[in-house]
Amino acid sequence: MNIEKIKHSIRNVSDFPIPGIQFKDVTTLFKDADCLVELSDGLYEMYKNSGITKVVGIESRGFIMGPILATRLHVGFVPIRKSGKLPAAVYEESYEKEYGLDTIQIHKDALTENDVILLHDDLLATGGTMLAACKLVQKFNPRKILVNFIVELEDLKGRLTFEKNIRVDSVIKYNI
Repeated sequence: MNIEKIKHSIRNVSDFPIPGIQFKDVTTLFKDADCLVELSDGLYEMYKNSGITKVVGIESRGFIMGPILATRLHVGFVPIRKSGKLPAAVYEESYEKEYGLDTIQIHKDALTENDVILLHDDLLATGGTMLAACKLVQKFNPRKILVNFIVELEDLKGRLTFEKNIRVDSVIKYNI
């Protein structure tokens, strides 16, 4: 995977969504076909022998690479959505973000204890969103949980919030 090519395709947006945040915008990565293919191929190579049975993507940017990777791995895709967006019975988890409180949900019939789950999102900052997603997925008692991000802000040490038995990978690492 050409990490430098992917890294250079990501736009930095100052003061979004609030003043003081340096937002890493992956939409510029997604609009570049060569970078999108490079990322898709690289993620496939990372996980092709991991026994994954479901890719779980977190709203909203996890809904882009998550289904692409699920298709490449020939496994199902499951969305984790913001509160009130899923139509059937759900589990939910609330958590603190860098700039407020949020709640996410997953359908109660989305996963089984026989699944090996890859949780995917675009960015790891403090880890709040993905930690809440892990708690949702753990309600199903899956065989294994792996976590993937396109971007990790290493200085915020979000990866330290995860249990040691959860594999955490990121494609690009920034020190902010």
